[in-house]
Amino acid sequence: MSMLVKKLNSVDPPVPMLELILVRMSMTWLCCVSYMWIQKVPDPFLGPKGIRWLLVLRGVCGQVVFTGLSGSYFSLQYLSVSDATVLQFLAPMCTGIVGALVLKEHFTRSQAFASLFSLVGVVLIARPSFLFGHASSRPDMAIDPPVVLDGRSDYAEVTPAQRLSAVGFAMFGVVGATGAYTTLRAIGKRAHALHSVVAFSMQCVIVSSISMLVLRTPAVLPNRIEWLGMLLAIGCCGFFAQMLLTLGLQRETAGRGTMAIYVQIIFATFNDIVFFHSTPNLLSAIGTLIIISSAIYVAISKTDPGLHKRQQSLISSPADLGLEEGLLETQDDSEETSEPKG
Repeated sequence: MSMLVKKLNSVDPPVPMLELILVRMSMTWLCCVSYMWIQKVPDPFLGPKGIRWLLVLRGVCGQVVFTGLSGSYFSLQYLSVSDATVLQFLAPMCTGIVGALVLKEHFTRSQAFASLFSLVGVVLIARPSFLFGHASSRPDMAIDPPVVLDGRSDYAEVTPAQRLSAVGFAMFGVVGATGAYTTLRAIGKRAHALHSVVAFSMQCVIVSSISMLVLRTPAVLPNRIEWLGMLLAIGCCGFFAQMLLTLGLQRETAGRGTMAIYVQIIFATFNDIVFFHSTPNLLSAIGTLIIISSAIYVAISKTDPGLHKRQQSLISSPADLGLEEGLLETQDDSEETSEPKG
């Protein structure tokens, strides 16, 4: 999806960020509500009564991420892309810690070490200037230069106060992402996976629409078929990304589940090679191997089934589990009613 956004921003005229969010989340909301309406899932718009406040909280945390992403355009005036990337990937580690403290989930030392190693891999790929110096500006990533909104392109001229404010915006997004992931885990299977997606997408549509009106952001209409195709593809990718994220966090602990988020930087590197003809250097290759190894280790490491059940009982009661209408469920009821009469 990031690759499509990058491609779409290269067309003339470029699509405003708020319009991209509005289109993506409108498609996500429409797909979710339509599916639940067809499948007759209860309360498709607001979700089950007992956890509506959690659904609202999930949306609010998502808006914090939304605000943090909006502020990233400001942040990139004073931070390099690599610095911002490393800050963004603090969210999975923070989620594991918050899940252990708030939800009383089991966050093992091995998972903590795997998370730290993955973050090391991200650092090797991004090579932030505060660790590697400004000379490490990654000539292999020349296709993705820093976004400059006010003509400032020399990071040496950035004052400590400006850099601190930029880091604050980035950390604001990390806090929102941590809250969103933790809330999804707290909701668990007490709601359909798409209930969480509906709550988030609906709030994003409202906020982005109001923001476009207040900021007087002009809407850019598609003028080429490939332009429209990329816009629709972004909406579809966003829908499946939100759905699969929610399904994953329904079935796995917050710390273990969010470890998979580190893998997205591998796909980002692959897309740079294939679509933007970027050549990663040795440090990027080592970082990629570290992330893959950590992800495989967490995936194959065994967990105590009894412990997993006890954690589920802390999050959802037996009555609440009956609300689950899994996307992967078979139509058992229809099969039973269609049994041949003897």
